[in-house]
Amino acid sequence: MGQRVMRKQPNSKMCLVCGMKNSLGLKAFFYELENGEVLAIFHPCEEHQSYPGRMHGGIATAILDETIGRAGMIKYGEDMWGVTLEFHTRFRKPVPLDAELRVLGRITGEKKRAFVGSGEILLPDGAVAVEGKGRFLKLPIDKIADFDVDEQEWKVVPSPEDPQEVNL
Repeated sequence: MGQRVMRKQPNSKMCLVCGMKNSLGLKAFFYELENGEVLAIFHPCEEHQSYPGRMHGGIATAILDETIGRAGMIKYGEDMWGVTLEFHTRFRKPVPLDAELRVLGRITGEKKRAFVGSGEILLPDGAVAVEGKGRFLKLPIDKIADFDVDEQEWKVVPSPEDPQEVNL
């Protein structure tokens, strides 16, 4: 089913998941979809392995955590972030290192100070490899860290490969 991409979310300089200058990072790009979900696209490399040819489970959990947490930016605005309170991961299939991967994240419930979300890492054939769900505290970025937008290079990084629509 096709989903239109509504907006691309910013990347940073050194984040493990979205940092464009982190030589060992995932360098994932995040897109807001018309159905309210966030789509992450990334290509894991050899440094992200556990067993040969397989992505480490901690890295899988990190990309799920980030993608689901970023769903809060759609609903609450770019200044309100989700800080992970708890997270659960279920591994269904091995995640290869030699493929572009997609991750979906969404909000599934909310209270005044927190939200709950879920997500999946999808294999190139669309099969679900890893599932995650978590609970996130809603906090403005200035309550989390001394975050200087310019210093952290927090910006949308355009790419000719940015999708306008995705089939999921």
